[in-house]
Amino acid sequence: MPRHAVIGVPTLLLLSVVMLLPLSVSALARASAGSLSASQRNQLLSLASNLISTNPSLASDIAHGRVSPDTRNVRSVADLHRTLTSPDASPSSSNLRLRGGFSPSPSSPSLLSRRTPTSSMKAAKPGVLAGLSLKGLHLRGGRNTQVLGGLRGMAGAPDVVTDGEMATQYDPSAVEKPIYEWWEKAGYFKPTEYEEGEKGSYVLPMPPPNVTGGLHMGHAMFVALQDIMARFHRMRGRPTLYLPGTDHAGIATQLLVERSLNEEGTTRFEIGREKFLERVWEWKEEKGGYITKQMRRLGTSADWSRERFTMDDGLSRATAEAFVQLHDKGLVYRGDYMVNWSPNLQTAVSDLEVEYSEEEGKLYYFKYPIKGSDEYLSVATTRPETILGDTAVCVHPEDERYKHLVGKTVVVPTQDREIPIIADDYVDMEFGTGCLKITPGHDPNDYEIGKRHDLKNINIMNRDATLNNFCGKYEGMDRFEARKQLWSDLEEMGIAIEAKPHTQRVPRSQRGGEVIEPLVSTQWFVKTRGMADRGVEAVKSGELKIIPERFEKTWFNWLDNIHDWCVSRQLWWGHRIPVWHVDGSGDYPVSTKYVVAATEEEAYTKAKKEHGEDVKLTQDPDVLDTWFSSGLWPFSVMGWPDKGDASSDYARFYAHRGSSCLETGYDILFFWVARMVMLGGELTGQMPFDTVYMHGLVRDAKGKKMSKTTGNVIDPLDTIDEYGTDALRYTLSTGITPGLDVPLDMKKVEYNRNFANKLWNSARFVLGNLEGISKDEWDALAVTGPMSEEEMASLPVPEQYIVSQCHELVNEVTAQLEEYTLGQAGEQVQTFLWDEFADWYLEISKVRLFAAQKSDDPEVQAAAARARRVLVYVLDTSFRLLHPFMPYVTEAIWQRCPHKGDALMTARWPLKAGEVLPSGGDAVREFKAFQALVRKVRNARAEYKVENNKKIVAHIGAGEGMVDFLTTEKAALAMLIKAEDDKMTVSAVDSAKREADSEADGLKPVHVVVQDGLEAFLPMKGLVDMEKEVKRLTKQMDALTKDVEGLEKRLSAKGFADKAPANVVAEAKATLEDKKEQLATVTESLAAMKTTA
Repeated sequence: MPRHAVIGVPTLLLLSVVMLLPLSVSALARASAGSLSASQRNQLLSLASNLISTNPSLASDIAHGRVSPDTRNVRSVADLHRTLTSPDASPSSSNLRLRGGFSPSPSSPSLLSRRTPTSSMKAAKPGVLAGLSLKGLHLRGGRNTQVLGGLRGMAGAPDVVTDGEMATQYDPSAVEKPIYEWWEKAGYFKPTEYEEGEKGSYVLPMPPPNVTGGLHMGHAMFVALQDIMARFHRMRGRPTLYLPGTDHAGIATQLLVERSLNEEGTTRFEIGREKFLERVWEWKEEKGGYITKQMRRLGTSADWSRERFTMDDGLSRATAEAFVQLHDKGLVYRGDYMVNWSPNLQTAVSDLEVEYSEEEGKLYYFKYPIKGSDEYLSVATTRPETILGDTAVCVHPEDERYKHLVGKTVVVPTQDREIPIIADDYVDMEFGTGCLKITPGHDPNDYEIGKRHDLKNINIMNRDATLNNFCGKYEGMDRFEARKQLWSDLEEMGIAIEAKPHTQRVPRSQRGGEVIEPLVSTQWFVKTRGMADRGVEAVKSGELKIIPERFEKTWFNWLDNIHDWCVSRQLWWGHRIPVWHVDGSGDYPVSTKYVVAATEEEAYTKAKKEHGEDVKLTQDPDVLDTWFSSGLWPFSVMGWPDKGDASSDYARFYAHRGSSCLETGYDILFFWVARMVMLGGELTGQMPFDTVYMHGLVRDAKGKKMSKTTGNVIDPLDTIDEYGTDALRYTLSTGITPGLDVPLDMKKVEYNRNFANKLWNSARFVLGNLEGISKDEWDALAVTGPMSEEEMASLPVPEQYIVSQCHELVNEVTAQLEEYTLGQAGEQVQTFLWDEFADWYLEISKVRLFAAQKSDDPEVQAAAARARRVLVYVLDTSFRLLHPFMPYVTEAIWQRCPHKGDALMTARWPLKAGEVLPSGGDAVREFKAFQALVRKVRNARAEYKVENNKKIVAHIGAGEGMVDFLTTEKAALAMLIKAEDDKMTVSAVDSAKREADSEADGLKPVHVVVQDGLEAFLPMKGLVDMEKEVKRLTKQMDALTKDVEGLEKRLSAKGFADKAPANVVAEAKATLEDKKEQLATVTESLAAMKTTA
């Protein structure tokens, strides 16, 4: 009998259910409905039946939880079918995916993952299998009801988060790792699956960090801000793609590997290009990816299943295709131009990769002999070695001192070579001697003058900055050694005048640190004028928005003055330029004929048409600038140049996206942002993103730049270990202004750690008061949507107030996040939770809850039930708002509270698009008056130094409407102002005053005026210790008596009233009258107190 007959129909159904659980198809398992159509159900059952027939062993393993499909790339039932029927779909594969991650293996990953029996049992918590009904295969109940893409809904929150009593303090280290692993395994970071007519997507392309880099505070800053955006838009119900990846970092990575080789006593040139690249790939495999693991500790909700590397196959293909397309459009050319040359790296580098530093040097003055004359021109230079490459001496055409010399020649010192004296407006007649030596081959300004006057470009240097064979006896010398030797020779020749100390701007390589040498070199260039104009117009028209706007001026200025982009680098690590040179057609690779093609095969096809069947090709040795491939990032990672159908990543997250934001530091606005805008506009016909949000640099608490030299570097991982991820994220993302640097004060991090603990303890109080309620009430407390205006109106004033303030917070925070006012949004949530919820409503709720513990009165119990409803509602709503900023503590608390759905991070935002939650009204005005009353009474207590635990007597006077409200909330008011509840009265203002006067015993009560129609009268006897107050007033009376006597004596002294200035006399009299009034008041009060005492 066939084995599948033994399995039978029950196993068929079970198999279908088990395969459904991890399936990442929102059409199959809806969070809102959780049902399958008949067609979908039949497809799944058919697949299960087919698997039992063709691979019964595998079917049995899946049905009984021993193996689970690897659904990282599953998007439909058809995809699942391919996964399960693949030749690799074998439970005996050596590379099985366990629950903890992937075991290392050089082979292709298995399409199945083996489960241990215990892991299987853990996954099958109540609500996973128990909540499934085979009839219609509905998902319902339990924690695991949402299936929103990827592996969503496989298991509930980790046990460490949900089980046991809440600790007395929040411990981030106990929950952060298990929560993140659960989020990632459940597939919550993936965008929802494609649906026809879906909401517009939201896309965040992560700036790819260097693959071999380590995490620093700059990364922590951009992760915090980007993740806020991603979590917010994901909760808003938009298909959200936060796409991660790493950059191959051509110069940085090659430099590291070359240093490693140098330590071994060899160089890349000795081992050759092929072996060197093998070493780089080995280095990348060993060191690469560490930074993305570190980023996970920051709570980065990026879709790691889509993680890309700029030199993976797909992006390498896109890079080659982009170069080919630009060439075919006439935008790529080979030319000889002035470049910044890095002698150590032996490559050209971008202007943006050159840093200038103020350094002490010398300004060398020497004589340039005029041919056939005893005259000479006095010329100055900071680099005497470049004299060997001079091709002219230039003066201003209007300079009377030298007009007669224009057209004559001078002789280059140490060389028997004549060069002309020319005139050009560039020369400043007032600077120095007014004579300028021109070296077109080694100075960018001289290069431009040389082009205007058709001067020869002479290169005097080799690739390593030693002097070449043009330089005679100086050949082979290092440029700085040659400088000393040449100056010494000029001194011996008698034409050296002097060398003065001189501060100059020295160009240094951003990566290597060596002095950059300007020189003319054959390179590949991209014409940028048209692309730059489009970038300018995009910002002016609003197609592209830059935040903050002040950077628009910088943007326009840079793009308006842009030069053609040198995209070739003389490196070995990177994308090799897709140019193939025809062997024997010229000086390789400077003057050869060539073809441009994405692949060698395509190159030969093109070359054979032009140069015959026997043509031989050699690929260009250079690689592309790292920023070229990075400039393609927003669309190359989506599959470009392939565009796919409407469900493709390119369509959903690029071509037809809803909106996209590039969040990055302002320091790479031109390195990267401008490149992406230019290439995106040219190659895809649209801007690669809609908004550029720029953050500042993270500095220390004193505003100094962090550096290892200064010793003020703060490691984000150390900070997380001490304070938790949420505290660091919240600190970096609040209290900031886009584009401004952020001083990182560890006191603020500590404060925000305490805020997380405050949230934890607030939740402990709320949950402690939910113990003992019925399951029905627990379930009913789960927040499924905004509280209606009708329900709000039925609540008491304090409850109406806190819900109204919460709704106002939702409205404002939503608008701020949509407008990228991130810092203000986060601060408002904290202010509300700390100052409104915890300080006011939480305290008032205690009155209702504690009263219900002592009384079975239905009204008392109803008041407690309303308080529980509002506590959970406000806490849940606030946590949804705070979650993007502080994801861990909010998720950890939310999992313990009444809720519906798997995770807070996939819960819906409290406000739908186009809605405004109800807020305001009489209740808000009344409660604000209530708050003002409490504050005023508390101030009076402080003024009279009433002991903190001492209860006072208070008589509250109010208008008719407020009397009813305050009478209802009398117990809460007494608790907040620490008054004796049984002695406190609430009545009309006149009645309250009479009541207070009747208890005065000769002492005037403290009168507190809050507002028109709201006052408080506090009998003095209840405020102070009479004996202590008598002593205080006696001491005050003695001091005032002494002051009065002194002033009277001064005013009665002979000559004072006559000789002292009138204003001095008037001031003394006024002070005397004031002191007398004070003395009378104190004396009266003291007499009354002594009588009472």
